[in-house]
Amino acid sequence: MELKDKNVFITGSTRGIGLAIAHKFAAQGANIVLNGRGEISEEVLTEFAGYPIKTVAISGDVSDSQDAKRMVEEAIVALGSVDVLVNNAGITKDKLMLKLTEEDFEQVLKVNLTGAFNMTQAVLKPMTKAREGAIINVSSVVGLTGNIGQANYAASKAGLIGFSKSVAREVAARNVRVNAIAPGFIESDMTEGLPEKIKEASLAQIPMKRFGNTEEVADVAIFLASQEYLTGQVIAIDGGLTMQ
Repeated sequence: MELKDKNVFITGSTRGIGLAIAHKFAAQGANIVLNGRGEISEEVLTEFAGYPIKTVAISGDVSDSQDAKRMVEEAIVALGSVDVLVNNAGITKDKLMLKLTEEDFEQVLKVNLTGAFNMTQAVLKPMTKAREGAIINVSSVVGLTGNIGQANYAASKAGLIGFSKSVAREVAARNVRVNAIAPGFIESDMTEGLPEKIKEASLAQIPMKRFGNTEEVADVAIFLASQEYLTGQVIAIDGGLTMQ
């Protein structure tokens, strides 16, 4: 898919990986829908002023199916279509299993997994009608390996992988591609705040001996959106952490 002039909706795109993905698509000449639960700040919008593209800010809750439909409808009215959807919105509520509450478990699944379902269902009808589209689901290596204290998060991210493969099979004949990215340890506000001992222990597990960065994850998103014969795949960008 040629990305110039395509319309890309990235959920959870006001910071971190989502914001980096938005910048990468904008640099390719794609129009961008920035999204977050709250109002998109002028500071974030200003970052996109230098690109020769259209930038639309649409706030809403992906975990609410009606809100998801409303957001996609607004994007189509503003830009004419949604050609690429990146399901990046996600939350964590980390606790050991014995202390994890039903609410902790269900809230994480509702945003991370049901949110992706809601947004995907909202874009699929126009995409299949147009016989073109790409959906990229941001999973995690935790969805491949599990992690102590993250049973809810791991379940949501593993669910995204199965979801991606199933939807990919359903819509491949309509030229709509669905893939997943599984980032490993990525430099962020969260990793910056980790104690040095935990950073060192994490780095010791990574064959490349460094954390990744958000731009590297964004590069994978660009690759998945542009490759027209690639669907149903999970790409782990993790410095070799989960290699088999």
